[in-house]
Amino acid sequence: MAGSGFWNRLLGRTAAAQPAAGTETAAASTQPDAGFQPTRGASLDHFEIGAEIGRGAMATVHLARERVGGRQLAIKRLALQREFSAEDLIDVRQRFMREARAARHLQHPDILEVIDAGEAGEDAWIAMEYVQGQDLSHHTRPGQLLPVNEVLALAVRLARALAYAHAQGVVHRDIKPSNVMLDRAKGTLKIMDFGIARIADGSRTRTGLVLGTPSFMSPEQLAGLKVDGRSDLYSLGVMLYQLLTGHLPHQSDSMAKLMHQIANQPAPDVRHYRPELPESLALVLALALEKRPELRYAGGEQMAQDLEAVRAQMGPLDPAAPDKAAPSVDPFAQTLRLSADEPGQNPRSPS
Repeated sequence: MAGSGFWNRLLGRTAAAQPAAGTETAAASTQPDAGFQPTRGASLDHFEIGAEIGRGAMATVHLARERVGGRQLAIKRLALQREFSAEDLIDVRQRFMREARAARHLQHPDILEVIDAGEAGEDAWIAMEYVQGQDLSHHTRPGQLLPVNEVLALAVRLARALAYAHAQGVVHRDIKPSNVMLDRAKGTLKIMDFGIARIADGSRTRTGLVLGTPSFMSPEQLAGLKVDGRSDLYSLGVMLYQLLTGHLPHQSDSMAKLMHQIANQPAPDVRHYRPELPESLALVLALALEKRPELRYAGGEQMAQDLEAVRAQMGPLDPAAPDKAAPSVDPFAQTLRLSADEPGQNPRSPS
């Protein structure tokens, strides 16, 4: 049963009065970590580099093994010299090492561990824990969606992992399904690439292109404003919406239209695609996807608690989660609702 705090937040928007969490200026992202000094001595010679296992716009990932100890790792190599002008490279490399240090500081079971980092000529590399599984993008298409209760359980873990990172002063900036690895058999969940999105800031080789993944970016991030942990929670809201429905809350073939939608248009109620979902879940998503950060969840723990409350009140739902066209009947009429007499509900107004 959802408690009064849950409904106060969702119906009264009390999150607006809460202080922001996870600002960029927190000490963990700016102060040296005595246990990790990757700018000196780190070398790829310490690893046996194996097969390529992944490739992105500015990086390749290889399977690797430590020469001493034999631990299996993944090494991501970032082609900085290809992406940045020569005058920017020194600043970019310094920013990379700061972000690697901040990411190394994170020790959480649902965050991919950063083990070492360094420079290789004009480029950079980062050695990470190797985990098996599939990234969550495999579960964002109709016909491949995960059961609703499993999606919510994953979202609770992700929200708490982000709360931990934000408390350390580290903001991810690129939360999306492809940056989360899941091994369903082992129950392993890992947020990947902390700090990598910030490395791309200021690239002069991509003038006019919004860096990151626009569909998952908060309005303030798209506007180039300073972001904090609430931006990551917006992105988590977008990802949760897509994992539940197979659709993004905003999508367009035009970048200009997409940016306008994200900045100005409310996301369609999730029950437009899944009318069987409860109203409380629709309200959690609406709060996470507020345009103004001060109206969103102030922290990941708050969002995790509300998602747990939703799970507690839900009955079993159709695990197949088929893709459905927009219903012809009013989806709100089919919503599972709490009784107005239950604790936490606003009193009935006189008729």
